[in-house]
Amino acid sequence: MNCWPPFIGAGIKVLDIGRDYRSAKVRLRMGLLNRNIVGVHFGGSLFAMTDPFFMMMVQANLGKAYVVWDQAAKIEFLKPGRGTVKASFQLNEEDLQAIIVAAQEGAKVLKDFVVDVIDQEGDVVARITKTLYVRKKKPKQEKMA
Repeated sequence: MNCWPPFIGAGIKVLDIGRDYRSAKVRLRMGLLNRNIVGVHFGGSLFAMTDPFFMMMVQANLGKAYVVWDQAAKIEFLKPGRGTVKASFQLNEEDLQAIIVAAQEGAKVLKDFVVDVIDQEGDVVARITKTLYVRKKKPKQEKMA
């Protein structure tokens, strides 16, 4: 993922993705290309560093029997971001099981996941809420000859 153009352009680095796709860590260093007009991290870069992970993690854990899409996103800027910031993503078994149960009959499920972007002092710079749309795929109909 470190070669993905949106990450390269913004200076985002993926530090780790768990083998089971239940966790991920990313970092964003301050640079000339991701600094806004007042000299702090550009909000779009803070958002971009968190964008694909929950969808990717849920899809990897549920498998091809499910449709997983980003439905909505919200970012709250809590403190100006300076220096290096990081985000750590966790996907727990309880959330996965809740999705599986709710989607059992093919109903759509909207599930919120929250991640904080943390600065070098340990303060929360931004809080991002991602709403995922999840639905179990319908079984394919057999074609009649």
